[in-house]
Amino acid sequence: MIQLKRGRERSLKRRHPWIFSGAVEKASGEAGDTVAVLDSAKKALARAAYSPKSQIRARVWTFDPDEEVDAQFFRGRLEKALALREALPAAKHTNALRLVHGESDGLPGLVVDRYADVLVAQFLAAGVERWRDPILDLLVELTGCAAIYERSDAEVRKLEGLEARAGFARGNRNAARCPIIEYGLNFRVDVEQGQKTGFFLDQRENRACVRALAAGRDVLDGFCYTGGFSIAALAGGAKRVTAIESSAAALDVARENLAANPLDPSRIEFRQSDVFAELRKLRDSGARFDLIILDPPKFAPTAAQVKKAARAYKDINLWALKLLAPGGLLATFSCSGGVSAELFQSIVAGAALDAGADAKIIDRFSAAADHPVALEFPEGEYLKGLLVLKA
Repeated sequence: MIQLKRGRERSLKRRHPWIFSGAVEKASGEAGDTVAVLDSAKKALARAAYSPKSQIRARVWTFDPDEEVDAQFFRGRLEKALALREALPAAKHTNALRLVHGESDGLPGLVVDRYADVLVAQFLAAGVERWRDPILDLLVELTGCAAIYERSDAEVRKLEGLEARAGFARGNRNAARCPIIEYGLNFRVDVEQGQKTGFFLDQRENRACVRALAAGRDVLDGFCYTGGFSIAALAGGAKRVTAIESSAAALDVARENLAANPLDPSRIEFRQSDVFAELRKLRDSGARFDLIILDPPKFAPTAAQVKKAARAYKDINLWALKLLAPGGLLATFSCSGGVSAELFQSIVAGAALDAGADAKIIDRFSAAADHPVALEFPEGEYLKGLLVLKA
């Protein structure tokens, strides 16, 4: 049971799924328990997963206080999530989709990505951890996938008092290079060692956009990871692509991805280097590019790191705008939840000012549609991006 302090039920009435520790008057239960959520007058408002070690003290399963949270509950939520993905236009063009996106699918703390016949699951909160085995069984039944690899190794599990866990949870197969298709392009996904779940599915439509813009352009892809944007640009007819990545392992996969497609390898150069240092070197050498993509890792996982992150975002965008030829395009992204879309635009505007660049936004980017955002849960909208034209 969780009883809220007086006046702290407002966010619940707006159907926000998180209950923070400061809103709780008293609570009882074990980690992962499904508990009734009561207002200060002891009126039942919802049922939630209790997490006594987290600042997010509970995550709401249902706003119907009479609804049972059992295996049938999870079956219903998973069936809805899968039906949504099956109806998306992208489902006709790829065999790699996010099937479950946490709170926005009514399953807080659960992330499930599909790569062909392999699922990658993340159990990131105490509630879904408690229901791990029934959820895994349901995923096998409902998707027919041959294997589920678990990547419950994100830092957020520590905040829940949970230990990291990775490995095959169901089935077993060689998933170090899982082959997928995205809009006719072939990629190899390392679900075991790759970042997050192995591939950035949220950037799918943005890669397609870059592909459509790349013809005849000299392209720079900073933080290229396993080459998603680089290969999309090459497939779109880029004149030349320079792809920078600090991870040797990621570049090995990028080269495999290149080899898996009928593309001219002489038109792309992979560089293992620190992107910040490489951008400065390129500027000093007088290099110029017609299209630059910046998709860095998460600089600000929490709000406390926003100031430091803002400096990093400004630096890379400043150097990119200096490297951009007149009439060139900058596709720049932030996946930091602590950096709002408004702040990110302000950072890029400051970078343009310092670079002496006259620039304007001609498009905005967000996560692909298989990463839905519940209207009452704006925290789910973490990926933002700008397409900037330099005059």
